[in-house]
Amino acid sequence: MTEQKNYSSALYTLITVFFFWGFVAASNGIFIPFCKTHFNLTQFESQLIDFTFYGGYFIGSLVLYYTSQIFKVDILNKIGFKNGIIYGLIVSALGALSMIPAVNSGSFTFILISFFLIAIGFSLQQTAANPFAVALGTPETGADRLNLAGGVNNFGSILGPIIVSVILFGSAAGISPIAVEISSINNLYYILAGLFVAVAIFFAISKLPKVTSDEQIEASPKTNVPLFIMFVAFMLILASDVLTGITGLSKPTFVYLSLAIIVLTLLFASKSASKAPDGWGAMKYPQLVLGMLAIFTYVGVEVTIQSNMGALLNLPNFGGYSESAISPFISLYWGSLMIGRWTGAVSAFKLSKNIKRILTVLVPILAFGVILFFNHVTGTDISQMYIYVICVVVLIIGFFFSQEKPAKTLAIFSILGALAMVIGLLTDGKIATYAFISGGLSCSIMWPCIFSLAITGLGKFTSQGSSFLIMMILGGAIIPPVQGILADESGIHFSYIIPVICFVYLLFFAWKVSKELKKQGYDVNKIEAEGGH
Repeated sequence: MTEQKNYSSALYTLITVFFFWGFVAASNGIFIPFCKTHFNLTQFESQLIDFTFYGGYFIGSLVLYYTSQIFKVDILNKIGFKNGIIYGLIVSALGALSMIPAVNSGSFTFILISFFLIAIGFSLQQTAANPFAVALGTPETGADRLNLAGGVNNFGSILGPIIVSVILFGSAAGISPIAVEISSINNLYYILAGLFVAVAIFFAISKLPKVTSDEQIEASPKTNVPLFIMFVAFMLILASDVLTGITGLSKPTFVYLSLAIIVLTLLFASKSASKAPDGWGAMKYPQLVLGMLAIFTYVGVEVTIQSNMGALLNLPNFGGYSESAISPFISLYWGSLMIGRWTGAVSAFKLSKNIKRILTVLVPILAFGVILFFNHVTGTDISQMYIYVICVVVLIIGFFFSQEKPAKTLAIFSILGALAMVIGLLTDGKIATYAFISGGLSCSIMWPCIFSLAITGLGKFTSQGSSFLIMMILGGAIIPPVQGILADESGIHFSYIIPVICFVYLLFFAWKVSKELKKQGYDVNKIEAEGGH
C-alpha cells in the first residue's frame, strides 16, 4: 500500500513537466506574430522560432542516440531518469533566463538560441519522462498514465496562449504589440525560469523510485548515415542566408531542398534495409520508417497550422486581428487537441460499451466547455466560438466510426483533416478560420495511432524504434518554415495547401502500413494505441 502511494505521489510530481511542454509550445503561437511585428520579419523568418524550438528536440535526441551508440550504453539510463529530468529543467531554466538579455539586445538570432536551449532541456525531459511514467506502476496501466500526463500537457496548451497574452498585452484581447513593454517579456521569462528551477528542486528533494532499464543497446551502424544526412538537411535551413550568398540560389531552394532530402533519405534507407537488413536495426522494418515519416508529417502539420495562423488572421478577410488579439484562436486550436485526446482517453478505461458511448459524447462537450470557460474569465467574447461545436460534433462522429482501431482512426481523421483544410482554402472569414482550427481536432488522436502501428513487430528493436520516432518531432522544425516560405511567395492563405498535403500522406500511411503489417502476419484491427503525445 505504501509503495502504491509513493508511485502516485511520484506520478503527480512527474506530470508537472508535461504541463510545461504544452504551455511553452502553445505560447509560441502568440510569440511568433509578436516577433514578426517587433523585428519586422518575413513569414519565413518568423517560423524560425518553431525551427529552433522543435529542432532542439531533434538535436537533443540525436546527441543522446549517438552518445549511447559510441559508448554502447544508454546514457540516460546510466544517469537515471530522475536526474535526466532535473538536468533538463536546469537547461530549460538557463534558456529562459537567456531570453531576457536576448530580447533586450534586439537580436532575433539571440532569441532563437534561447528557444533552442529551452527545447534542448525539453528534449532531455521528454526522453526521460515518458518511460518514467510507464514504469511508475504495472505495464498494463502504462498507457493510462501517459494519457493522464497528456491531458495535463493539453491543459498547459490551453492556458499558455491566454496567460502569455495577458502578461504581454494586459489581456487576452490586448493592445497593439508595438506598445508592449520589454519589462513584460522579462517578467514572463523570469517567471518561467523560476518555475523550471522550482520544479527541478522539487524533483531533487522528492523521494522518487529509482527507475532504470535493463535493455541492451543494439548496434545499428547503418542507421548513422541517414540520421547524419537528416541533420545536414536541418542545417540547410539554418544556413540558407549564407548559402544563398555563396551559390546565388534562392532561399526557398534550400528550404524545399531540406524537406526533400529528409523524405528521400528515409525512403532510400527503407529500400536499402529491405535488400540487406543486417546493421539497420529498427530501420529494417518498413512500418518503422514509414512511421518516422508519419510522425515527422504529423508533428509538422500540428505545429504549422497554428504557427502561421497569426499572419492569416491579420488579413482583412479573416478579421484583421492584431497580433495581441489572436490568443483565443490559438487557445481554441490547442484546446482542440485536448478535446480529442480526452475523448480518446475514454477507451483506456475498463467500462461497459454503453458507458463508453455516453462518455464519447459527453467528454468532448465538457472539454470544449473548459476552453470556453478559461477564455471567458480572461475577458474574451466567447459567443463567437459557439459555432465551433459543429466541428466537435464531427469529431464525435469520427470516433464512433473509428471503433478504437488505430489504422481506421488515423485514416478517418486524416480524411477529416484534409477536408477541413480544403474548406479553409476555398472560403475565408469565420468559416475558414474554424475549418483551419479544426485541424487540431484531427491531429489530436494521431500520435498514439502512428506510434502503435510503427513499432508493431519490432521485437528487441522496439526501444530503438521508439527513439527514432521521437527524433522525428523534427517535422515541427521543418514544415512550418516550408509553409512560411510558400506564404512569402504565394500568400499566407494559399500556403495552407501544405497541411492538405500532410494529411494526405497520413492517410497514405494508414493504408500502406496496414498492408505491410498484414504481410508480416499482424492484424491491424487488434493493435492497441499507445499513450498520447
